[in-house]
Amino acid sequence: MTTYPAASAPEVSTAGPESAASRIKNIWQFTGKYRVLHLTWFAFFLSFVVWFNFAPFANTISEQLGLTDAQKGTIGLCNVALTVPARVFIGMALDRWGPRRVYATILVFAVVPNTIFALSSSFSTLVLSRLALSIVGAGFVVGIRMVSEWFPPSEVGTAEGVYGGWGNFGSAAAAFTLPTVAALFGGDDGWRYSIIITGVIAAAYGLFYLRAVEDTPDGRQYAKPRRQGALEVTSRNGVFGLALLTIPINAVLAVIAWRIWRAEVINDVTLVVVLGLVAAMLIFQELAVFRVNKPALANEYPKEDQYPVRSVAVLCFAYFATFGSELAVVSMLPSFFADTWGLSTTVAGIAASGFAFMNLAARPTGGLLSDVLGSRKRTLTALLIGLCVGYVLLSTMGAAWPWALAIAACMFCSFFVQAGEGAVYAIVPLVKKRVSGQISGMAGAFGNVGAVTFLTINLFVSPRVFFLTIAGTAILALAVSTFLVEPANSFSKELATDKDPDDKSGSESAHESASESDGDIGQDPVLALDDEVVDVTDPYEPATTGVPTA
Repeated sequence: MTTYPAASAPEVSTAGPESAASRIKNIWQFTGKYRVLHLTWFAFFLSFVVWFNFAPFANTISEQLGLTDAQKGTIGLCNVALTVPARVFIGMALDRWGPRRVYATILVFAVVPNTIFALSSSFSTLVLSRLALSIVGAGFVVGIRMVSEWFPPSEVGTAEGVYGGWGNFGSAAAAFTLPTVAALFGGDDGWRYSIIITGVIAAAYGLFYLRAVEDTPDGRQYAKPRRQGALEVTSRNGVFGLALLTIPINAVLAVIAWRIWRAEVINDVTLVVVLGLVAAMLIFQELAVFRVNKPALANEYPKEDQYPVRSVAVLCFAYFATFGSELAVVSMLPSFFADTWGLSTTVAGIAASGFAFMNLAARPTGGLLSDVLGSRKRTLTALLIGLCVGYVLLSTMGAAWPWALAIAACMFCSFFVQAGEGAVYAIVPLVKKRVSGQISGMAGAFGNVGAVTFLTINLFVSPRVFFLTIAGTAILALAVSTFLVEPANSFSKELATDKDPDDKSGSESAHESASESDGDIGQDPVLALDDEVVDVTDPYEPATTGVPTA
């Protein structure tokens, strides 16, 4: 038995309707921190336009280059293949070099593989260039760190929600605008010019962004990890928890390779080679986890510098259920509407787009609710409940439903999906300041892992079972969320700091309530992710004495 010592209750937000209204009003400003927010979400928007510029022309490219359905599907898989590990490595880069330079680098880099893709005339060139472009899709994590540097904890949920929701709309913008641009050029090469333009605009904006923003406000120091090469954790059991979290991020690459092999695009030998490379990458990363975190294995971190890795695990799984399901559902809804109600391809696509369109409002709303409702943990829990209800509702859809009602049901479900994403990233930047880029990258990677997982399941089950599977995942995420640590100072009006733990004058941490315990990793599969003592006090009730737990 491990006993948790008494701790003071987390700060509770006193924000109300007036505060929410003022936050919404302030978003439309273009000065100070809001200027940085708008410039950053637009960088994310452009990265998604580039990342999703294949989908609007998938059929056109297939017809012109004589691609099979299997080859077309392979290009789609390649478009997400390296996004998963890239999110983790880009998280490391931005924690080390800062979001301004890293975002600019990603946007400028995009023009190279994007141009190669647009000029491709062979399947192999399409695959290689799309693999490189999948790295651009990982740019999302950069802006999470940038926004959190400029907004205090009390406002970070709203700001991150706007960043994620408005930037994510780049995928829809690509679908609606790029075919029109191609039509303006006309001819068989219209799609090539349209795609090239997206890369050129992204690169030009990257150069502009490099000069237009700073990593932090004047007088603020950019906190960096003490150790490089893997996520820096602060406890012995946290190291083992991180090692476990690393496995799915690599395993999903093996699943993608298997799906490409299943489509008979690669042979058995190539599959074995790819699986061997994935295994080697996993071993390399696991060794890095233990090498980088030797101080944590030796319990060298002071109590005030520790943070709960279990919170990282909870947020990863919550994003697996929310963003992972969004990507999967958006991919299958058009065909579902077409098959179920006999709609044309165009009408089915428009009907299904309601799910994605909710991003503009729902994700910022999730962040706003997390800011004003007084408990980030309870906000996420409530939205996960709505997520489960929404997917159970979708599982009942069928031909007997009016298709207009089905669209309404999809939008209802989509609200909780994307508001849940906003609630997740209202917490991510508050876990541990100096490694928030890597935590953001890991959570984002699990979103992609979720998408590949759900889409793979969809190959073998009916739509009803598909939606119920996601609902079941939401229930698991809800159960796991009970282990989430409510970050201390979640609603502080001062910018968060993360002093060097070697500074004997003191250290501020996103989790001042965390402290070391002598817990055993074998006691509980979730609690084994770290061994910190954390504040489990209900933020709405007075603090109590020790709370025993198994």
